Formats: sequence, structure tokens, C-alpha cells
Amino acid sequence: MKFLDQCKIYIRSGDGGGGAVSFRREKYIEYGGPDGGDGGRGGDVWIEAVEGLNTLIDYRYQQHFKAGTGVHGMGRNRHGAAGDDVVLKVPVGTQVLDEDKETLIADLDHVGMRLLLAKGGNGGWGNDRFKGPINQAPMHANPGQPGEERWIWLRLKLIADAGLVGLPNAGKSTFLAAASAARPKIADYPFTTLTPNLGVVDLSANERFVIADIPGLIEGASDGAGLGTRFLGHVERTAVLIHLIDGTQEDVVQAYQTIRGELEAYGEGLADKPELLALNKADALTPEDREARAAELEAVAGRRPFIISGVSGEGVTDLLRAAFGEVRRRRQAERLEESGGQDAAEEWRP
Repeated sequence: MKFLDQCKIYIRSGDGGGGAVSFRREKYIEYGGPDGGDGGRGGDVWIEAVEGLNTLIDYRYQQHFKAGTGVHGMGRNRHGAAGDDVVLKVPVGTQVLDEDKETLIADLDHVGMRLLLAKGGNGGWGNDRFKGPINQAPMHANPGQPGEERWIWLRLKLIADAGLVGLPNAGKSTFLAAASAARPKIADYPFTTLTPNLGVVDLSANERFVIADIPGLIEGASDGAGLGTRFLGHVERTAVLIHLIDGTQEDVVQAYQTIRGELEAYGEGLADKPELLALNKADALTPEDREARAAELEAVAGRRPFIISGVSGEGVTDLLRAAFGEVRRRRQAERLEESGGQDAAEEWRP
């Protein structure tokens, strides 16, 4: 299945049905009169976040969504049926933006969240509604109200607990494959990863989190170089960033500074997120090179990097446990906030 994380679609709610103009004509009923029924209301357009989806590919080949029109009223005070609603099912983490692609309408960040995007038009009143002592035979009825229409953008930001960042060929896909059951494409050339990948890290029964691997950044990505910063939105919601640096390259300090500069240029709080620094591909380094490059990174970053190898698995578990510590702190803070500042109850464990 292809990955699609943003698309533009057209939505239109249904028009209301018109009211009817009708009179009773029964031969053996002494008093006649108006009996026109009301029109049915038009269908609504809803959007709902559901489980089991991780791409917007369903909206690539169908961009127009129109709800049903209400049925017109009929004689004998028969009201028209309401038009059918349209429900757009999207992955959790989808944002709804106005046509200008800047105004945020909704952020569907949890399963089951549902939002009305366009309300259907009301049905018109039939002539039975207008009868009275003065006007006993009204000859008019209301038309149905028109529905609403608009263009909107859908933008997906994957829900992940930790995010992998780094230059192309830093070993992010290899690390993801070593840390989870995900099987991303791995090759010895830059930009092997062209779309984000998700993997579930399962350290133990109570230590489980989702990690996201995004395509590599290069210098000038904030200005559109390489694949740009389009996919950085998928790590905006994460609790921690895992910054991988290829230990086999000559200048590890420059690699670190390049990524940090692009995170700061992108904004959205990415540069302020907790960051775990890791010197990758340690299996290809001598002990002297490991220590020298780790010291260089420590001098510029102000903290000791993890020394890992996605190929051999060295240091991977320690790095993942440190990442889960940040994820757990964020989860505890969220539970505390939901409980209104009271101490959150201890998480139930089997």
C-alpha cells in the first residue's frame, strides 16, 4: 500500500427537500384542506478517526464527497426522508485544514473522535404548516435549504512515541528493523527511505511503544533540499527524538549540527524535545575511533552519546530503554493532566 500523508478534497452536504402543496380530495369527507408534508433534511458530512489505517491513500482516487439530498414532501402529510450522511474515515492523527492549508479546523488525535464538517440543509415546510383561520387554503410551501460546500486539506501526522532523525544512511532503517518487527527497505545508498515507517518496540509486557522512522534530512532541507522537511510533521507528537549519527563518516560533529539546525529551522517545538544521541555503526569502528568520535559528540552536545550498532544489536536495548523512560514520563504527565492535577492512579498491570 502506498503512503499518502496529505490530500485536498471537496465536500458538500445535501440540500433539504422541498415542502409539498397538496389538498385533501376525498369524496366522502366533508371538510378538505391542505395536507402537504415537509421535505426531508439533507445529509451531513462527518469525519471520524478509526483504527487500522495509517495512510490517506483512499482519498487519492476519490476527491469529491457529496451527502444525499432530502426527499420532497408529499400529500397526506407525508414527510420526505432525510438524505444519507457521508462519513470520511481517516487514520488517527489526521488534521483537517481549511483551503488555505493554514487554518486548523480539527485535530483527530484519538480513536473515535468525530467531527461535523458540513451540515445538511433543512427541509422545507409543506402548505399544511401555513393553514390558519385567516388563510385556510395556503397555496405555497417552502423550498429546502441548500447544503454547505467547501474544499479542505487532510494532513496526517503519525501517532508515535519516539522519532528517529538523522542524515541519509545514518542507519535509521537498520535500527528500526533491529528494534521492532518492522521491515523497512535497507540499502547502501542515500534516501533509501522515501516515506515514514512505524515499528512497535516490545521490551517487555509493560514496556511497549511506537517508534517512527522518517526519511533522512540533509543540509538545506528547511529550504527544500533533498526531500525537504515535509515528513518532520510525523515526529511532532513524539515524546523523544532518537538522533542517529553514522560513526563511519569523517565529521560526526558536522552531521550533528546539520540535523540540529534543520530541527530549529522547522520549528513546532522539535528542537526543544528530549533527544537521545547515538553513535551508530559501532561494529565498523575500532575501539580508538569509537572513543574519539564519542568524545567529539559529547563536547558539542554536552552529553555522552550511546554507542550502538543496528547490525550487531550492540547497545540497542539500552538506547530503547532510555527512550521508553522519556515516553513513560510523558504518559504520566498526560494522565496527571487528565485527572485535573490529582495524582494519577497506578497503571493496572496483569
